Amino acid sequence: MSRDTEYGAGQIQVLEGLEAVRKRPAMYIGSTDSRGLHHLVYEVVDNAIDEALAGYCDHIEVTIHDDGSVSVSDNGRGVPVDTHEQYDRPAVEVIMTVLHAGGKFDNKSYQVSGGLHGVGVSVVNALSRRLAVEIKRDGALWRDSFDHGEPEAGAFERVRDLREGEETGTTVRFWPDEEIFETVDFDFSTLENRLRELAFLNSGVEIRLAEEPDAAGERADEAVPEGRSREFCYEGGIREFVRYLDETKTVLHDDVIYYTDSQDDIEVEVALQATEELQGSIHAFANNINTREGGTHLTGFKTALTRVVNDYAGEQNLLDDLDSLKGEDVREGLTAVISVKHPDPQFEGQTKTKLGNSEVRGITESVTHEKLGTYFEEHPDTAEAIVRKAVEAAKARKAAKQAEELTRRKSALESTSLPGKLADCQSRDPTESELFVVEGDSAGGSAKQGRDRRFQAILPIKGKILNVEKHRLDRVLENDEVRALITAIGAGVGEEFDVEDVRYERIILMTDADVDGAHIRTLLLTLFYRHMRPLVEAGYVYAAKPPLYRVRYRGETYDAMTEAERDRIIEEKCDGNPTQVQRFKGLGEMNPDQLWETTMNPENRVLKQITVEDAAAADKMFSVLMGDAVEPRKQFIKDRATEAEWVDI
Repeated sequence: MSRDTEYGAGQIQVLEGLEAVRKRPAMYIGSTDSRGLHHLVYEVVDNAIDEALAGYCDHIEVTIHDDGSVSVSDNGRGVPVDTHEQYDRPAVEVIMTVLHAGGKFDNKSYQVSGGLHGVGVSVVNALSRRLAVEIKRDGALWRDSFDHGEPEAGAFERVRDLREGEETGTTVRFWPDEEIFETVDFDFSTLENRLRELAFLNSGVEIRLAEEPDAAGERADEAVPEGRSREFCYEGGIREFVRYLDETKTVLHDDVIYYTDSQDDIEVEVALQATEELQGSIHAFANNINTREGGTHLTGFKTALTRVVNDYAGEQNLLDDLDSLKGEDVREGLTAVISVKHPDPQFEGQTKTKLGNSEVRGITESVTHEKLGTYFEEHPDTAEAIVRKAVEAAKARKAAKQAEELTRRKSALESTSLPGKLADCQSRDPTESELFVVEGDSAGGSAKQGRDRRFQAILPIKGKILNVEKHRLDRVLENDEVRALITAIGAGVGEEFDVEDVRYERIILMTDADVDGAHIRTLLLTLFYRHMRPLVEAGYVYAAKPPLYRVRYRGETYDAMTEAERDRIIEEKCDGNPTQVQRFKGLGEMNPDQLWETTMNPENRVLKQITVEDAAAADKMFSVLMGDAVEPRKQFIKDRATEAEWVDI
């Protein structure tokens, strides 16, 4: 080992103020892609929601402006503008420029806060090329502005007195820095999902999302309505959330079960409803934060739910020949929202989406046991419907157990248990290995010949797999293609799926760019989401995007993903007419070299990572597109008919 390099005080780099945020933005907002961009909006909105939680705000407005900025307005108390003693500057400038500065650390200004989980509005300021704030408080309208995180000289000013009856509040408008973010295009539907969720979780708070006519920019076309807006306000809170999630499902009881209680300043609120569906849909929140990885509140709820249902089933002799019901039986087809408010939440994991407070488990468990037990006694018809569904699920589970055993590999390294149609890769390191799930034997054959066998494995899938949204796991596991896929991935399925055992950390769905290919991809994604969800949450699932066209001109080759891109290439690259324009109608038409060059070569290919940003929205969408109810699917197609593109058949 070389000892020439000095390592002393001179090598320690100190990043002052917000410089650290601009230097390493992903450390603060997770990424600099679209997810990180939208996180900026959530940080500002969270401040407004905290005002609502404190009882000072009931209206929030988010606007996507046509100049690439977003503004968030609320009618709360307004950010403090008086001079901060320690810094000898207006408090608003301290909040905007000093990390971890705010009023959420002493439990006095805010008894409960979601903002503690976030990184703060100072990070939004640091990652914006410009930020402007307007504050109405202390009888006046105040303004301040910032340039790349730094206060603009002389910008802080008292503009005018407030008019009679004029509300207090804060408006923050920011322009994200194009030099930091991969994209600065805000997506209306992404914000819509999160703001709807917040409105459900905060009953009575009105949240409005608006997009100015030209805000969609280059993304605008006939499918993007001009000047669209949405308003959310739910007096019924999470009860309405459950009804919203169950809109496309057949429910077993009309009433949404709801209960709430608090212990030691910790508030627990739960709403649930049983459905005839096979897939459960349980969403847990802590201080409005979607704890996608669960945590102590979810564990407490699940434990008590299973106990209450088993107790009632035993007392009423409803178990038939079963000894007891398992948690997975009780949760089949159950829609539930659990929301806890904690004065000092502790979040675990790199993504901070798992609640870790140990005391919350016991409180959630005792509240659920008492309140749900009482509800069952007072509503025997509802209780019996829930128990009958769980008993039916338990019997199906027992039947599925033997089939499930066939799919589970004894060891991650036992190649003898792998499906015969799998062309495995040489590497046994999951971090560098990738599995292409390929539509059709023809394309599978080309992929096997064209791949880099060192790290690329190929599994051809014949036809359309079973729609797992409509069938229990025992029926799903009768499908040869599903069994081959589960076995190849090597991490089990269902409740026993363990993401640590996956054999490939890139699972790439490679289907034709037509309607059938899209259907096959959707069926596969439904399988992953419903029975191997940690695979999607870990970011291991991708969709390959093969080109639709190949343009050749004077010895050069250009690939185009869309018709518009093809036309642009012809216009910009070809002085005269192109030598050849080839339309790829399917993966099977490509020879091994073409498939490698266009779709499999890491240097050239285009992959779309499949993520679950909003579990509730994803859950509902899978139910709409893949469930039994036909009418919601028809309505979905009608609503989006104008977005469809003409394709050559």
